[in-house]
Formats: sequence, structure tokens, C-alpha cells
Amino acid sequence: MIVTSIETIPGYRIVKHLGLVQGSTVRSKHAGKDILAGLKNIVGGELTAYTELLEESRNEALDRMKTQASSIGANAVLNVRLATSAVTAGAAELLAYGTAVVLERVDG
Repeated sequence: MIVTSIETIPGYRIVKHLGLVQGSTVRSKHAGKDILAGLKNIVGGELTAYTELLEESRNEALDRMKTQASSIGANAVLNVRLATSAVTAGAAELLAYGTAVVLERVDG
């Protein structure tokens, strides 16, 4: 499955447009890690627990988006975007979305 943030793939042409696909996950912070991150925020530096949480969230949302795209017959998702939103105090949604298409390699 080709997944990209651009609208076209060099060497391929779009032969079928299947529409919008998406994947999301809602995650919350571990209370203990949240306290440690608060302390780290005072002295400065990377909040590694949050970095790891966001990376896991992005991967899960992208995997869910690819699963949806595959289930409708796509072999690529173009113009992929990521968005976040607060759901409640301490929890956020990470959304991946893009356009599912069928690509065909162009000879030449």
C-alpha cells in the first residue's frame, strides 16, 4: 500500500478514485507519566513519554486508515493528512485521512 502526502505518484496514474478513508485513535496519558512530564516541563527538555505516545498514536491511526483503504480495493492513499483534537481533559484523538485510489504503473 502506497501512502503519501502528495497528490500524484511519479510513474503511476490513478485509474480509480475510491473516496475518503480515515483511521483514528483516542489516547490518554498515564497518570504517572503525566506527573513526570510536568516535572520535566519545569526544567525543560523533551517529553519522551509524550513523544512515544504520539508516535504510537500516529502509527495506529495510519494502520487503521490503510486497513479501510484496502477493504475497499485501494492500493494507495494519496494526499494523507494527520489531525489532532482534544476529546476530554487528558485525552486526544489523532486522525489520519486521505484519498483512496487504485494506481496503475505507467510503462515507459
